[in-house]
Amino acid sequence: MRKAAARALNALTAGLDIRDDAVPGRHGTIPVRRYRAGPSPAGRLIWLHGGGFSSGGLDQLESHAVGAALAWRGIDVIAVDYRRVPPWNPFRDPRPGSLTGIRFPVPLDDVVDAFASEQDTALLGGASAGACLAAAAALRMHTEGRPMPAGLVLVYGCFHAQLRPIPDELRQRIRGRHGIFQFRPSTVRRMHHNYAGSEEALADPLAFPGGHDLPPLPPTFMVNADRDALRASGDAFGRELTTAGTPVDHHLVPEAMHGFLDRPHTRQFTAGITLIANWAETHSRGIE
Repeated sequence: MRKAAARALNALTAGLDIRDDAVPGRHGTIPVRRYRAGPSPAGRLIWLHGGGFSSGGLDQLESHAVGAALAWRGIDVIAVDYRRVPPWNPFRDPRPGSLTGIRFPVPLDDVVDAFASEQDTALLGGASAGACLAAAAALRMHTEGRPMPAGLVLVYGCFHAQLRPIPDELRQRIRGRHGIFQFRPSTVRRMHHNYAGSEEALADPLAFPGGHDLPPLPPTFMVNADRDALRASGDAFGRELTTAGTPVDHHLVPEAMHGFLDRPHTRQFTAGITLIANWAETHSRGIE
């Protein structure tokens, strides 16, 4: 961890009530981490980190720093350590028959079960792969007739099995030095195939809800990064949600690249947290 990020994390976590816990799930217990700054929260959010479905965890800054920062803004956070799929090779397609072990829908099952265990939790959200899982979980709750979140918070997610075509405006934003660490369509395909486990599962809307006919979902707050190729999917999914009748509030963090919530020492992190906290406060319900 960079020194600046470590200092920012130390400042965010000092004095907070942070507790490691576990909730029941169909595949076994699910580790969670709870963040609270005071006795009267203004909102409550179950939060899902990113990591390509295969990495990350409760100590990841995109989980730990986000939970702490939102707690200071009055939002109780329950960060979920959902089961992750095995690592993948971004430069090579998987060998036939090699995609064994934990795959879809196991991480999604964990998210649905974690949400169900928090009867008074209002919002569900995540970043990157976590945003995809949050959207898919809401779709599954709707399909199964389960209680729904009061709202969704989707931050720089990729919601389609294949990366959507990149518009000219976005292509201009990711050229030059900003293109060095961008996701390529082939990389996204391999990452998503690794999560889904099969070509058939890739086409399942509960794996990747983008590109499918959607029902109206809970009010959705989308935050995308200005200089991020995955914004092509986020922007397209926002339009798909709107077409389905879902209220969508869409924001773009200027000059931000993918993963800015993993950098708590930056102004983009602060901007993103402020946007999320303000929206969460006005869209939460069931707060003690």
